[in-house]
Amino acid sequence: MLDRYIYSGTKKLRCGYTTGSCAAAAAKACAEMLLGGRRVDSVRLVTPFGAALDLAVTNQYFSSDKARCSIVKDSGDDPDVTNGIKIFAELDLSENGIEILGGEGIGTVTKPGLDQPVGAAAINSVPRKMITEALADIARAYDYHGGFRVTISAPAGKELAAKTFNPRMGIVGGISVIGTTGIIEPMSNSAVIETIRAEANMRRAAGNEYLLLTVGNYSEELVKLKAGELSARTVMCSNFIGEALDIGVSLGFKGILLIGHIGKLVKLGSGIMNTHSAYADGRMETLMACGVLAGADGGVLARLLECATVDAALDILYEADCAAQVLSELSERITYYIDARVKGEVLTGAVSFSKKHGMLFRTEHADELLKYISEE
Repeated sequence: MLDRYIYSGTKKLRCGYTTGSCAAAAAKACAEMLLGGRRVDSVRLVTPFGAALDLAVTNQYFSSDKARCSIVKDSGDDPDVTNGIKIFAELDLSENGIEILGGEGIGTVTKPGLDQPVGAAAINSVPRKMITEALADIARAYDYHGGFRVTISAPAGKELAAKTFNPRMGIVGGISVIGTTGIIEPMSNSAVIETIRAEANMRRAAGNEYLLLTVGNYSEELVKLKAGELSARTVMCSNFIGEALDIGVSLGFKGILLIGHIGKLVKLGSGIMNTHSAYADGRMETLMACGVLAGADGGVLARLLECATVDAALDILYEADCAAQVLSELSERITYYIDARVKGEVLTGAVSFSKKHGMLFRTEHADELLKYISEE
């Protein structure tokens, strides 16, 4: 168990360690058993973050030319689907070099643009470096000058992969061995943002010059219903709209189209780029500001503050026959803040809808971007 904690709001949460740390630790323990000729029950690994992990080793086996063991993944207080699974390493001696292979339950990359090339095991570059350094350390300790062939596996990985983003990203047959620091910070935004970056990079590597962002499941459903052929092109950014826009610019996309439910996109009208309720609300205040600019009746706008949902607020605005004007103002404000975020470097557009009220607005360049995306 890792004795490291962070605070999320007022909650004290225990950190965990990544599948990459598990793989490197298992490989190191195998090398220790193989070269040292003794059973290893625990192994110390220093992560790229600088934290030292003392991990229990399980399922040990070794002979004169082969070793195998596992490390149990501990995600701390993070709701990670891979928590508690066993990551195995099987190690053979070779003439020279270090070869890292994926075994049972480790996914295979089938689409370009990810951390590893098409056809390779989904063991990312940082875990590969961690494995290589761990094996090199043991080789030096035993004055061993030969090579290693290590196979990483996760017997439960194939079943668990269906609960991850892997199928969507073209990683088939199992989970990924990932992690850039070796440590998991509970409820961390960084893992989600890196998933957005990886998926967007995949689209870019496929030759796409325009990025289609969706905010959530409702947005995904809308794309499938209205333009099913584009559903494979979407990148879900969840609440991280600002970061997704930044990623689109950094990857060199020419344009970015955002499709989202009004309950989320309304916040963009006040420049709120992370739409999670824990960061900010401002939905009704934004609609009121747009209503003032649209010349709506003050009494009507005052009623918006009593609404719990944007759909309820729209009911009031439609009843007062001013919804179209308010939504037009909102569309302009969203355009302003999105363009400010990307600093005018790419063409941007947004489409918003409500499950109750249907399509609500398209910003100025939305149809143009949709055309470009459809033609790619």
